[in-house]
Amino acid sequence: MSNLSAILAAASAGPIPTRSLFDMLLAGGPTMVPIAMASFLMTLIVFERCICLRRKRVVPRLFVDRFLLQVREKALDRDDALERCEEESSHVARVFAAAVRKWGKPAVEVEQAVIDEGERIGNTLRRHLRVLNGVSTVSPLLGLLGTVWGMISAFNVIASSPAMGRAELLAGGISVALITTASGLLVAIPSLVFYLFFVGRVDGFIIDIDRYGQDLVNMISFEALEDHSTTRLSIARRKAA
Repeated sequence: MSNLSAILAAASAGPIPTRSLFDMLLAGGPTMVPIAMASFLMTLIVFERCICLRRKRVVPRLFVDRFLLQVREKALDRDDALERCEEESSHVARVFAAAVRKWGKPAVEVEQAVIDEGERIGNTLRRHLRVLNGVSTVSPLLGLLGTVWGMISAFNVIASSPAMGRAELLAGGISVALITTASGLLVAIPSLVFYLFFVGRVDGFIIDIDRYGQDLVNMISFEALEDHSTTRLSIARRKAA
């Protein structure tokens, strides 16, 4: 009966006061400022990487297939192939250009040029990804720091309050303190997800660039050109005989 009376008394007291999301974030304390800055930084990097890591900007299939086909069919010489690569703004074109500049050199030398340029391309593709990883690591720590700081403040309020034993004061302080932890996790989780996604995408691009670069090495190296010339000479001699 007493429980029913308490429920009726609470219902007659009016609606439970609520706070907006913005008010809750403001109540999180000063650690919400670096968490908000980390969220803004994460958004900028994700937007920039989504643009820069498009396949058309890194490994455009149409250019790669057409270029390798023309080189294989001897439709391009060294100067024409280098000009095609310099006209193309994609990253794989830079690797092709590095290989073409070594046209006719031993395969080891051409392959080394591909590897060196590929490493530079890899560093470019991984740009800012460490920042995403840092945001995913630091944001929960900032949230935990805010929570600990808020709980210390809440306990100090309880300790200095004349109304000892009022659990609602402690509960309110802890709820405010936990806002920073929740905010830190809300920033860290998508940051980690995007970091893993972009790392996987970059690794896939690097594998494709390495494969296409090796195909080009097998076409324009000294050994490949010599083998092609020998094959053509043998065919010509057989036809003459």
